[in-house]
Amino acid sequence: MSRKQVFQFLDLPREMPRRIPVELRTAGDWGELYGKFGLAEAQHQAGRCLDCGNPYCSWKCPVHNAIPQWLQLLQENRITEAAALCHTTNPLPEICGRVCPQDRLCEGSCTLNDGFGAVTIGAIEKYINDTAFEQGWRPDLSEVRPTGKRVAVIGAGPAGLACADRLVRSGIHAVVYDRYEQIGGLLHFGIPSFKLDKAVIAQRRQVLEGMGVEFRLGVEVGQDISLEQLLEEYDAVFVGTGAYRYTDGGLPGQELPNVLPALPFLIQNGRIISGNDPWGRAIAGWEDRIVLPDLEGKRVVVLGGGDTGMDCVRSAVRLGAARIICAYRRDEANMPGSAREVANAREEGVRFLFNRQPLAIEGDAENGVSGVRVIETRLGKPDARGRQSAVPIEGTESLLEADIVIIAFGFSPSMPDWLDAAGVAATANGRIIIGDRLPYQTAHPKIFAGGDCVRGADLVVTAVAEGRDAAASIAQSLLI
Repeated sequence: MSRKQVFQFLDLPREMPRRIPVELRTAGDWGELYGKFGLAEAQHQAGRCLDCGNPYCSWKCPVHNAIPQWLQLLQENRITEAAALCHTTNPLPEICGRVCPQDRLCEGSCTLNDGFGAVTIGAIEKYINDTAFEQGWRPDLSEVRPTGKRVAVIGAGPAGLACADRLVRSGIHAVVYDRYEQIGGLLHFGIPSFKLDKAVIAQRRQVLEGMGVEFRLGVEVGQDISLEQLLEEYDAVFVGTGAYRYTDGGLPGQELPNVLPALPFLIQNGRIISGNDPWGRAIAGWEDRIVLPDLEGKRVVVLGGGDTGMDCVRSAVRLGAARIICAYRRDEANMPGSAREVANAREEGVRFLFNRQPLAIEGDAENGVSGVRVIETRLGKPDARGRQSAVPIEGTESLLEADIVIIAFGFSPSMPDWLDAAGVAATANGRIIIGDRLPYQTAHPKIFAGGDCVRGADLVVTAVAEGRDAAASIAQSLLI
């Protein structure tokens, strides 16, 4: 082999697909930031892979994708085979290729990441699966034999969709219930379209329905249908209800006008942008609707440094805010959000203030918010989770002037009453307890759970992994 073939990474630098110019983003372009590779570009980037004997990229991935193998198939122009291999480990590869924090997972663990630039794994995963779908490829279920078993999946988010995918591959009919009018959960309503075009989710719905998955949307379990009915009608139930309970931080003044919780802000804005604003519809469980204030020309402060905070600041850019500040109580190295998302936000004009802890939101009920009072911090001893605590520095208070404040401190699950009544146990912070017998099985033998409702708010790919693996446990319980 030539030096070019063996050591392609020395001749070809790491490259990402072209991005929408920043001037268009700040002018309100909600299209996906990153474009798509062409075949030659994707193959060149895939050819940079060293094909490590012990691929750290695969081990770091929560679903343990066979990354070197599908990179090789792409180089050989065997795209549909590469897509099929992607789907053996990941039921939602085209989505994870877009929204995973690859810089913290597969690409962050790539051997080339130290000095040469990691292989652009996420962009290639997106290319493989988008291209395969465009060519007409669909998962092959020709060898699947129906078992006559039926499972109700509560929640059409990533955990529920992954579970449904794996159930039908085992010959089990999956019926997915969700209170929202579209599938995807936070994939559809919480993640802005500049990260995940909603047409991608619509296509995934078509793929799943083609596999035999049935969706019953706009249906609230516990209100429109009872858990008892589901347990009577189905052989098992999977709960993937996510983590929607807002962490407010208990700040004085958070009840003032124009103080917005991050998730309802993102959900309602997502509905408006997609032309699916549901005002006036009589669908249960839509208490998360809010009236969005006009951000045009406003001063916006976002509190919190996770990926949700980045979604909020970057949405505010596209909504025309004049000045956007993200305040986070630790330093940049300790931010939980993706470094790539932080870089994109900076490029779009967002100002970051690190080591700032909010004390109170100031203003009055008549005029609304006037600012956020913060105090500077330094990093202290590790907390219970091993992270260094933020220690306030006396005498360093200041006011961040603001017209709108968005609180993005995180989310946690909330145990539904109908699960509690069925004898399903939960922790004090609302996480469903699983695993007494089979993995992902609750205290009720017919009820399984996975994703954020079990782990707390986490990554999309982690929810996918748990939904996938929960389906294996369900199949084991039903088919032995």
